[in-house]
Amino acid sequence: MLETPYVTNYLTEHFGEEDYPTIEGYERVGGYRAARKALTEMSPDEVIELVKIAGLQGRGGAGFSTGMKWSFMPKDTDRPKYLVCNADESEPGSFKDRILLERGSHQMLEGILIAAWATGASTTFIYIRGEYAYPADQMERAIGEAYAKGYLGENVMGTGFRHDVRVTRGAGAYICGEETGLLESLEGKKGQPRKKPPFPAQYGAFGMPTTVNNVETFSHVPHIVEKGANWFRSFGTEKSPGTTVFGVSGHVVRPGLYELPLGTMLSEIVFEHAGGVPGGRKVKGVIPGGMSMSILPAGQLDVPMANEFLHERKTMLGTGGIIVMDETTCMVRVASVISYFFRDESCGQCTQCREGTGWINKIVDRIERGAGEEEDLEVLLDVAGKMEGQTICAFADAAAWPIQGLLRHFSDDFAEHVRQRKCPFAESFEL
Repeated sequence: MLETPYVTNYLTEHFGEEDYPTIEGYERVGGYRAARKALTEMSPDEVIELVKIAGLQGRGGAGFSTGMKWSFMPKDTDRPKYLVCNADESEPGSFKDRILLERGSHQMLEGILIAAWATGASTTFIYIRGEYAYPADQMERAIGEAYAKGYLGENVMGTGFRHDVRVTRGAGAYICGEETGLLESLEGKKGQPRKKPPFPAQYGAFGMPTTVNNVETFSHVPHIVEKGANWFRSFGTEKSPGTTVFGVSGHVVRPGLYELPLGTMLSEIVFEHAGGVPGGRKVKGVIPGGMSMSILPAGQLDVPMANEFLHERKTMLGTGGIIVMDETTCMVRVASVISYFFRDESCGQCTQCREGTGWINKIVDRIERGAGEEEDLEVLLDVAGKMEGQTICAFADAAAWPIQGLLRHFSDDFAEHVRQRKCPFAESFEL
């Protein structure tokens, strides 16, 4: 990582200031200055090129180039173009978007406005997780303030550019975090992912060209426009520039949110920032990026938190939701919780996912209650392998990866359950 004279928590730097969520507080620290610069001094293509050069990756889990995604929006069309902000934060272990919505609503709106200028979008739909009632209310308030100040509406900042923003609330389905499932739900349909192609840039919300980014992705954009690509690249790694907000939960002294450069060591986040494991116990395993990512055992925490390094350990950054488990944890019970979640949340559209998630949950529960057999471990891996890469969206992959990781690193926990016909971890959490 490069040394930098700048603060490393530029996204959350002002979150502790009481008036920051208001438009007055946001303007006090330079809010909407970057949007004015983009709309009055830069062409749409120049904004897209700047974001490409900065190397901003989508912070929703896939890590795709944001500038590249914006460039896919067709230019030679008379049809309305839309942006969608994916605020359906439902990944277990992830809770960063909530604080970005509550405390940084105008920061995100400014990023949306810049993205709208770059892509030519006339309207943004912010799709917020149904359980996020307070964040949704905060977002509605901020949108009203932005309209009143002329940052949204038919003549943004007197430039003649028009942009409108609307909030839509979800109904609690995890699958609607997948961008095409979200689009279906946004249109009032059942939240099931679409086959691709066509991709959203050609056929998105209501059949119109659409670009989908998540909350944190939009929130980085004003800082890039104001301070430049080289400034942004002074954080993080060569392939993964910038910071991200890590959410740390589980068996740690200080659970919470930590904005740090990408590439920060996982061990540093767990033991220094989050204070390590309480009660003098040892770490057993850590999920690095939300529940759908493969777990890492205690001996593999010396890894930079960026996809190019995590891929070498057969896992991913995902949403940056770090879940820490201490030595008392039964990994079969972890598998039971995870497999139940994915069985319950599968939309049922694809056979491999609908049936595979059910079978994994049945087999894991059978092992947990002491009725498992040795061959069950091979069957679990076989089922997970047949789910991976075989479905319309990546949900089946997300259900398979954590099971594969648990069996890869903690097969002894499963084997002991089979041998002893009961859970051998007396201090583990109860199901």
